[in-house]
Amino acid sequence: MENAEALKQRTARLSVISNTLLVLLKLIVGFYSGAVSIISEAAHSGVDLLAALIAYYAVRKSSQPPDAQHAYGHGKFENLSAAAEAFLIVLAAIWIMYEAVEKLASGHAPAYLEYGIAVMLVSIGVNYAVAERLMKVARATGSQALEADAIHLKADIWTSAGVLVGLAVINLTGVNWLDPAIAIVVAVIVLKAGYTMTKKSLNELTDVSLPPEEEELIGNILASHPGVIAYHRLRTRRSGCMRHIDVHLILHKDMQLDKAHAVCDEIEAAIASALGPCDVVIHLEPCGCHEDFGA
Repeated sequence: MENAEALKQRTARLSVISNTLLVLLKLIVGFYSGAVSIISEAAHSGVDLLAALIAYYAVRKSSQPPDAQHAYGHGKFENLSAAAEAFLIVLAAIWIMYEAVEKLASGHAPAYLEYGIAVMLVSIGVNYAVAERLMKVARATGSQALEADAIHLKADIWTSAGVLVGLAVINLTGVNWLDPAIAIVVAVIVLKAGYTMTKKSLNELTDVSLPPEEEELIGNILASHPGVIAYHRLRTRRSGCMRHIDVHLILHKDMQLDKAHAVCDEIEAAIASALGPCDVVIHLEPCGCHEDFGA
């Protein structure tokens, strides 16, 4: 577990470093050339940087073991980080739209577009490599914070590609209104990413149940165990990378305690093997407790 947490923290640091360098590079070139599309991309990367910083804090905080104030662990810090990232994304999109409309109205003409083209090429290459690494580690460790960061960077790749094409067209044709028009398109993409992240983070912060396919998998594990007569009151939720599951099992009323305990251990191991990190709480009931169930 310690190796997994160390891997998450190293990967989060990588995202922080790459985003810092890209933000500085885009801001310098954007203000030097006066291209609002490049400045909008700098703002987009700035959001990614803040997201990476929040993700880095979140994975460090969520890795801490349960304590007296957080008996269920610190996994919700990852969910909170995703919610904060979503809020920042929406603010960035609004700011980009404002700047783009202002430039569109004034008819501003950007200059030195070849520098902007070079910056976009560098941004696409760096973000692709870092996003792939983030997603790989997120899937291996179940980290929502790293997954959110990877999604942001992948969105940045597409917006950078759009800005790259637009700058090349402006450089060839001199159609200056394309610059703020591209910035508005970038803002819409950023806004969509913000909506998606907001929906996902709020679902997990409000303890929405696990996806139906995961609950079905849990149900199949419970129903297929030879020691289980039936089950009911299955409840699930997620906190960070940890899935919390509790359920009532109906066992034979004459089953010995050590055998019942072994059944629970086998079920918990099977669920963890299928889904990853889990905290499974099982309430046992003898079959005679319910009229609907018999031995």
